[in-house]
Amino acid sequence: MPAPTARSQELAWCMYDWANSAYLTTVATAVLPAYFAAAVVPAGGVAALGLTFTAPALWGYLMSAIALSVFLLAPPLGAVADHTASKKPLLAACALGGSAAAALLWFTGPGRVGLTMLLFGLAHTAFLAGNVFYDAFLPHVATPRRLDRVSSKGFAFGYLGGGLQLALALGLVAGHARLGLSEGTAARAAMLMAALWWGGFTLVTLRGLHEPSAAPLPGNPRGAALVAACVRLGLRQVAATARRARENRRLLLFLAAFLLYNDGIQTTIAMATIYGKAELRLPTSTLMLTLLMIQFVAIPGALAFGRLAEAASPKAALLATLAGWTGIVIAAFFITTSAHYLLLGAAVGCVLGGSQALSRSLYARLIPARAPAEFFGYFSVVNKLSAIVGPFLFALVTQLTGSSRLAIPCLAVFFASGALLLAKVRFEEGTAEE
Repeated sequence: MPAPTARSQELAWCMYDWANSAYLTTVATAVLPAYFAAAVVPAGGVAALGLTFTAPALWGYLMSAIALSVFLLAPPLGAVADHTASKKPLLAACALGGSAAAALLWFTGPGRVGLTMLLFGLAHTAFLAGNVFYDAFLPHVATPRRLDRVSSKGFAFGYLGGGLQLALALGLVAGHARLGLSEGTAARAAMLMAALWWGGFTLVTLRGLHEPSAAPLPGNPRGAALVAACVRLGLRQVAATARRARENRRLLLFLAAFLLYNDGIQTTIAMATIYGKAELRLPTSTLMLTLLMIQFVAIPGALAFGRLAEAASPKAALLATLAGWTGIVIAAFFITTSAHYLLLGAAVGCVLGGSQALSRSLYARLIPARAPAEFFGYFSVVNKLSAIVGPFLFALVTQLTGSSRLAIPCLAVFFASGALLLAKVRFEEGTAEE
């Protein structure tokens, strides 16, 4: 069998972004939150532990729990990715197991709240865990000079694949009557289609991706001993990087700012669809069309803020995106119609790509030049940590007040406080500290 070429490795790697983005856009972001609110959870909510939980509250608690589990899993999974030659089978287990759980959402329906939460919890945890192994392949499939280009190419494949699959799902849901389907059946079929897309195109990646060698752990442990060693090593690496980060005041201040405003971003993304369905009573087709529009508006939005960063400064451009996010969540408190929701979605697309790209580039200016991989691994852990508090707070306020609309102002606090801390970070002293 001929050895794989560099370009074939890059293509195989990028195809996984094409594969799993279909699940993220269609199942996790567009269809399931709306279906969960409209069909799965009863109109009066679910009674448990002497309390009543509405659909937005349940979804917020679920997203927070998933983020917490992946945050705890990230360090040992990273150690596994670094020190075992099993990235490919572990990626396969996460991708195929996650797509199977997503496919089983076909069997959900009215009143099946526990089953729906369990299957989505399994699918989304597998999706996030699989990305740890997917990311770990990048240094092996691209030369140092091509890292940025191949990474961007992967994102492009993801936007294209996710957008295309979401468009197909939108057509299915919007045209359900002409196809002789109920809207609920069309929604479940759209999720099944996305799950099969994820699993099917993952096979293309698994067939073409070459398993790289890895530096073994001392003593070459096996089985349970290997798992225990990876857990210990992962936690030690995170703790060591955290100690080094504390010695860099500017870096520590930036991470605190990022933790706050990124929590607002992640919560907005996670809760937007269920807010539109449960609170605004919008059609599922409108929610999906808005998300499809965000996919494509985000591209010129990111480029525009990149130009602003060059003309002014990256910090000023990032602060501008946070001002935009603050305005968006304040406006979300007042919106009532589909037109309002679509306009707000366009605004989200404008600031989404810029805020993510500028956060990464500013962080790169602050970390030690000799340890980028170590500190970007820590940045990934912080990124996962920042997705826990916001959804939980959103769910708690919704549960206590009975309205997810009243939870919206809490997100403005995340953006405003993050911006205040970011304003205090000085980036003018140079780039990475040695």
